Amino acid sequence: MTGQLRLLAVHAHPDDESSKGSATMAKYVADGHRVMVATCTGGERGDILNPRLRDDPEIKRNLSEVRRREMAAAQEILGIEHTWLGFVDSGLPEGDPLPPLPEGCFALEPLEVTTEALVRVIRSFRPHVVTTYDENGGYPHPDHIMCHDVTMSAFRAAADPSRFEHAGPAWQPLKLYYDRGFSLEKYTAMHEGLLALGKESPFADWIERWEKREPNRVTTRVDVGDFLGHRERALLAHATQIDPDGSFFALSAQEQQSIWPTEEFELALSYVPVPADEDDLFAGIGDLAAADALATDPPQAPVVDDVRERTLKA
Repeated sequence: MTGQLRLLAVHAHPDDESSKGSATMAKYVADGHRVMVATCTGGERGDILNPRLRDDPEIKRNLSEVRRREMAAAQEILGIEHTWLGFVDSGLPEGDPLPPLPEGCFALEPLEVTTEALVRVIRSFRPHVVTTYDENGGYPHPDHIMCHDVTMSAFRAAADPSRFEHAGPAWQPLKLYYDRGFSLEKYTAMHEGLLALGKESPFADWIERWEKREPNRVTTRVDVGDFLGHRERALLAHATQIDPDGSFFALSAQEQQSIWPTEEFELALSYVPVPADEDDLFAGIGDLAAADALATDPPQAPVVDDVRERTLKA
């Protein structure tokens, strides 16, 4: 593999890019590749999760602008490129029954509209690899589920010259992955690691809940041990969304490196053959010239298609 290959990570809200796959992105930037994050919404309806900032009047007055500044800081830490798709945060509905989603929010936008917005990004940036959330959104936030839907739709539509003809020349990304950064295996290892260090673990309840779920499928483990500090700093840049005393920081970057030095992904679609036990999202793609040629003239069908039906309600 040679040349400056391109990775596009599609996320629902600012801060999602830092909690999911950020060390992998920083690693690829350091390796000389181009990495872009496309953020679907501005996070306007997010809660202020940092208890130190909940009563800050400026933040309450203009959360949207604060979150844009936080995203810019995280972008600089990770060394990535960034674009906003420009849709409005749907918020996380709570209650029984759940209230209706707010009019005009991302999750209620027509799929054709959101697809075109992402197709324009894909055809402009021309990524070889795309990452996003699984069919259930990773967790059932309406924006995360919509993020999955629009990414899958745009991944396919971007290669069809008859669709969105004014959105740029057709381009087929060669691989699509789901982020698998949260798993029972990982958090059990971190829990046991904390206990071995003589520290309290915040993960016991989390592990008990996850033991009742089907395990996530993992195809690819990327060694990011040297870049976990980037992940930590990027998370802290989203100050309104991250409690610096919370579970994300129960282990230092150095402790995590010795306990769990990888980030995990699941390959869902691929137009290139892939090796077993992948350790690289660009595996099988080849050099830049070959990758670009294949993306402009792809085969009729992917060689890997493990996309599944949704099992949770939006």
